[in-house]
Amino acid sequence: MVSLWGTKDPDDRSEGAPHDTGDSSRHAAQTPDETTRLLPPPSTQEGYLSPDDPAVSPYNLWSVRVVRYFTVLFAAITFLWWTLLLVSIFVSPPGMNTRGSGFFDFSYSTLTLGLLLIDLLFFSAPSKAARVTCLVIATVLLIDTIIILAVSRLRAEEGGVGIASVVWAFLIALWSAFADKLVLYGKHEEEVRLTGREENRRTLREWLSVAISTIILAVCCVVAVLLSATLILRARDASLPPPGEHYYVDGDKYQIHLFCEGNSTNSHEKKVPTVLFEAGYRPFAGSMQQIATTALVTGSISRYCYSDRPGIGWSDNAPSPFSVGMAADALSEALAQAGEEGPFVLASAGVGSLYSRVFSSRHGPSIKGLLVIDPLHEDIFYRRSSSKRSFLLWAWGTISLLGLDRNFGALFRGRTREDRVFGRSSYQNGKFIKAKLQESLVANSLTKSEVSSARNIQLEKTPLVVISSGIRIRKDAEWQTKQRDLTGLTDNLISWDIVDEAPSEVWMVPRGLEMIRRRLKELVNRED
Repeated sequence: MVSLWGTKDPDDRSEGAPHDTGDSSRHAAQTPDETTRLLPPPSTQEGYLSPDDPAVSPYNLWSVRVVRYFTVLFAAITFLWWTLLLVSIFVSPPGMNTRGSGFFDFSYSTLTLGLLLIDLLFFSAPSKAARVTCLVIATVLLIDTIIILAVSRLRAEEGGVGIASVVWAFLIALWSAFADKLVLYGKHEEEVRLTGREENRRTLREWLSVAISTIILAVCCVVAVLLSATLILRARDASLPPPGEHYYVDGDKYQIHLFCEGNSTNSHEKKVPTVLFEAGYRPFAGSMQQIATTALVTGSISRYCYSDRPGIGWSDNAPSPFSVGMAADALSEALAQAGEEGPFVLASAGVGSLYSRVFSSRHGPSIKGLLVIDPLHEDIFYRRSSSKRSFLLWAWGTISLLGLDRNFGALFRGRTREDRVFGRSSYQNGKFIKAKLQESLVANSLTKSEVSSARNIQLEKTPLVVISSGIRIRKDAEWQTKQRDLTGLTDNLISWDIVDEAPSEVWMVPRGLEMIRRRLKELVNRED
């Protein structure tokens, strides 16, 4: 008889000889197992199958099939996590908000999902290159995990969500290497059992699979290394101490940075207003600090404070959505914790004027003056809100984690941690980009409603000074019209000054800086 393996039964003396019924019954009753259940009818070629026979497959082994099932399960779990992290960038689900940008968590999950999809697509084509690359990625991710856990600031920003994302990515990289090795063992075992030897050659299809998977994994490895380099820069930046203090706001969900300097009374022991600055596009320390320092040194003001809006400078990111009114509430909470009761003169620039206007409308009698420097009109701000702009900011935030600009600047341009936290490179920070994305998402909804309400309830007697860029007014007629409209924010316009040679950051020219200093002095010393 022909056995299951395709060889002659030694008890068969001739074709017509009677069979041993006991042996036949034993073979008939044999329960299929992992080595028999998937085999086709026996081969007639010397008892072995052809190497190209579809039955010669590592899937014959239950262990290989189980690993594949688990890989599918891990891919499904990772996809759900990836979806939650994507949604949390735009709308933070309960428990999913982090004090960081959220882009790092999302990038680690994207990397994890990529590794699992590569495993599934090229599961039956194991290669040494794939295993080595996965182990390198796992090593890099382990380093990232250690950095996040070791640096308190990063640990606080990433929180449980970020830590879970990088640890999961590390474990999946190890799993990918393990699965590839197991498939290789299964492949060799089945080749020896069914063909009589290990197959050293590969088909063209197998070579293509190995080449494509290796290239994709190499790209994933480069991405992991770049993410790690950016994380190292973040750890370096976290060592830069803030000049002020951090205060928990919004139910201790995040912290904002608040700094105050100077005396609250003058030489006559009379309480004078504190100037509360609100920066424009860039962080205060990298832009308007010059105004505050000059005014304080020359005695134009006695005391000033500023806060970094969420996501800017030393402040954490706030949960999404986040509007101008929410920022004003967070600032009010931080000032109360710091014991800063006012009165205040508000000085703001650019988009910061919207935040100051909402804050002013909500603190009525305690606001003794409002100075806006080349302010952004709400109509122009609303037009910046579009799905295209929001998508571009999201894409920029995701790509920024590769640190191509930041890493290159640190290595070859001498960019320091000061540059990255509040200086000229701060716009490359993931937290900064997240803050701008949040502005864009609600500009034409929540923020529009809040700014409209602020204009309606603003105290009409509040002294107002508007200082505009002459360069911008000459180039843009609409900008001039909107600047003129903003002079009607209150019924108590002190002056509308146009600094002819000044850019939008009016204080960058001596005449503009002097104009701001003089107007601040007038507002601070103005009698009710």
